[in-house]
Amino acid sequence: MASKVMDLIYWKDMERTGMVLTGLVVGLLSLFQLSIITVVSTVSLAVMCFTISVRIYYQVLYILSWGDGEHPFKSYLDLDISFSGEQADLYMQKAIIMVLSAADTLKRLLFVGNLFDSIKLLVLMYFVTYLGDLCGGLTLLIISVIALFSLPLFYRRRQEQVDGFIAKIQGHVNNIKDFFQRLAQGGGPPPDPTPGGAKPKSQ
Repeated sequence: MASKVMDLIYWKDMERTGMVLTGLVVGLLSLFQLSIITVVSTVSLAVMCFTISVRIYYQVLYILSWGDGEHPFKSYLDLDISFSGEQADLYMQKAIIMVLSAADTLKRLLFVGNLFDSIKLLVLMYFVTYLGDLCGGLTLLIISVIALFSLPLFYRRRQEQVDGFIAKIQGHVNNIKDFFQRLAQGGGPPPDPTPGGAKPKSQ
């Protein structure tokens, strides 16, 4: 199942990925004008009308001896999306661990377990308020879906350039973090990274 999702994201099957991406984006765009119940019911009706029509068409071809009678959606029906008991327990345990870990991290951030991390969350939430004024959650969801189907493929094709750019940004972020950490500790010059580096002279 995971491999099929990765094939969709990396456009291994152009036609299938295009259909999935188009369906997701059109469905999300429809939510701007219609309720989610209307969108789900309308999309379900459209899909059912299409699949039933194709199924009847193939059946008529088989009756007229113009086809082999193979089910047109056999590959989708044979797709195994079930989990065994052990797999279900494993995924449930992973989900519980992730939820508890997220709750523990949120608890430490909200109740200032680490002052520097809590300040970072405060700054992030401040910028998110401006983001909320610019666009809604549905717009962000549409952008996320488009990014999910475009950024991994772009990264694979431009990996060296992207890694170099990210390394530069990470270097600047580390410098800023070191500055604020030294400031929180009372200031002073950064430590000399060379072995036996010179110590600051005492006055």
